[in-house]
Amino acid sequence: MRTFLPPSATRESILDAARTLLARQGFRKTSMEDVAREAGLSRRTLYLHFADKQDLFLATIGKLVEGLLARLEQEARAAGSPEERLLAMLELRVMHRFDGVADHYQSLDELMANLRPAYLERREQWFAAEAQLLARVIEEGMRAGHFTRANAGALAGTLVTATNSLLPYSLSPRELGSRKEVERSVAELARLLVRGIRATPFA
Repeated sequence: MRTFLPPSATRESILDAARTLLARQGFRKTSMEDVAREAGLSRRTLYLHFADKQDLFLATIGKLVEGLLARLEQEARAAGSPEERLLAMLELRVMHRFDGVADHYQSLDELMANLRPAYLERREQWFAAEAQLLARVIEEGMRAGHFTRANAGALAGTLVTATNSLLPYSLSPRELGSRKEVERSVAELARLLVRGIRATPFA
């Protein structure tokens, strides 16, 4: 039975269906017709929102990042010292993605192989947006004397690059199967990185 929803709700329904099918059968085996059926929509409605399968699955990744950016914004404005917030944000940018792919991590390699060129282009934009939020907290910490005076944007970019090594697309299947291990690793890395930009790093 086809469902009639407002455009925004329809888009969300499609993205949820795509994610469900990605977990169930992977990227290659999922067709646009499958997604339309799962969402209870016509193929015509599906194509009004997404040009093709690549566009659709890139949007599922984009939705995950949009949620992350909203949470990073909240963390940047939260109570606590700049150092505490920066640590929390670095851990969050890894673990939010980890949890976001937990139900389909087995198909990540397949997904990236098919989306790689377009994904890499969008990824740079996403990373830049995350770095801007980190830079705000770094600048606040510099003004308060917590962090060494430097180019906050450059430092934020370095923190993003360093923690990218623990993002799901960089991990092995074994590592992806252990949330506790990844959580411990990112906490240790975040502490090491933030310690390196303290005004008194060896205190």
